[in-house]
Amino acid sequence: MPPSPAWGREADNPPGMPWTKTPPELAAAFDKAAPKDPRVVRKPMFGYPALFLGGNMFAGTFQDKIVARLSAEDRARAMKEGGAPFEPMAGRPMKEYVVVPPRDVGKPLALAGWIERARVHATTLPAKTKAAKRRDR
Repeated sequence: MPPSPAWGREADNPPGMPWTKTPPELAAAFDKAAPKDPRVVRKPMFGYPALFLGGNMFAGTFQDKIVARLSAEDRARAMKEGGAPFEPMAGRPMKEYVVVPPRDVGKPLALAGWIERARVHATTLPAKTKAAKRRDR
């Protein structure tokens, strides 16, 4: 069954998947750490704040975590420093995404550093283009 357009509201979640909003203080820290690059777009992804560059999401919040899409080198570094693979559903990791090390989330400069590394990685990705709308004949 495809998700409803309002996917992300608690009533729309599949059974056994609780909906947990990002705490306001975490969303505020995420917003403060966002790069000042005018090409960066902030919009929700699955109901959570997220940052995009060229149509590619490169950082966001998920429940009580901040996640970043990083290069292989930076992912390895994040894992060594306490990060974890990002699995929005158990057993289903999102390729290239890691949970920012929790100890760095409360440190504005460290958090901004992870998000900036994610932005730099996003500049290496091909920009996404909008698919042409299909017309029914």
